[in-house]
Amino acid sequence: MSLTMTRRHLGKLALAALPASRLLAKTDSRFGGVQIGINAPYSFHPQHSMSADECLEAIVKLNLSSVELRAQPIEAFMGAPPNLVAYPPIRQGGNRGGQKKGSEGGGAPPPDVAAAKKAAAADLRTWRLAASMDKVKQFRRKYEDAGVKIQIVKVDAIDTFSDEEIDYMFGLARTAGANAISCEIPLSHTRRLGQFGEKHKMMIGYHGHTNVTSPEAFGRPESWETAMSYSRYNGINLDIGHFIAGNSTSPIPFLQKYHDRVTHIHLKDRKMHNGPNTPWGEGDTPIKETLKLMQKEKWRFPGVIEMEYTVPPGSDLMTEIAKCVEFCKNALV
Repeated sequence: MSLTMTRRHLGKLALAALPASRLLAKTDSRFGGVQIGINAPYSFHPQHSMSADECLEAIVKLNLSSVELRAQPIEAFMGAPPNLVAYPPIRQGGNRGGQKKGSEGGGAPPPDVAAAKKAAAADLRTWRLAASMDKVKQFRRKYEDAGVKIQIVKVDAIDTFSDEEIDYMFGLARTAGANAISCEIPLSHTRRLGQFGEKHKMMIGYHGHTNVTSPEAFGRPESWETAMSYSRYNGINLDIGHFIAGNSTSPIPFLQKYHDRVTHIHLKDRKMHNGPNTPWGEGDTPIKETLKLMQKEKWRFPGVIEMEYTVPPGSDLMTEIAKCVEFCKNALV
């Protein structure tokens, strides 16, 4: 399936994926005491066109009551100029998150592109520092009235922000009801960000991929251990699929050791030795075992679905995400 779908197409898939009777019930994806959510709008793929309302509609139709939400839909709802609300590019091969150079790759943009991005960043900074949080409160009510809690706010390139912008973003996350911020930044930048976590008394979950060789990447356990040594508010957003692909070993011992520093985990299935994303149950990732451990130990951090495997012929995106939700439910109930 193409990763570029129209909003109308996504809406049709959402409507077709689940029975009408489910749409009448209040969303609830706490299964056996474990909160299951989704990374949005990332998992729905058409990131560049999805509004806050469209994102919420899809979440509700999946009967999910928790979300890790990127900041862009919130800022768009607040009234940020549309040309300034940008998402990182979708990359083929699964990692659509767009990690910075020094983590998983990427190079310097051409000078004209760099200049345009710098100007846009300055304009967005000006808008942010004048923005009111009243619209964020309205945004939060919209989601919570639908039964969906914004548990994590994902912030792209937060390490490139001015101090004032970082303060603004922590305030946005708290006003939205989030327990933590998540991001993908180089390891050496986490000392500075950790200071803002201490200032705002809010955890930061650093997301990892499969690069276990770069000193700036989050891939090896030691990367998180170093970040956590800088601040007690530096924490772990462990992607158990990427972890097993990059380290070729189970993430469970790492979770057991540092569960009190985990903000949330990302759920997906991958093969060891940098193997591909697979439909759940076909890879090497111990998704079920991880969820059962979370249930047994009564860990409070959520499990967050990331839809990254290729949609098989004859199916569609929302149907496959619904299968992931059902996988979690069956593992826990």
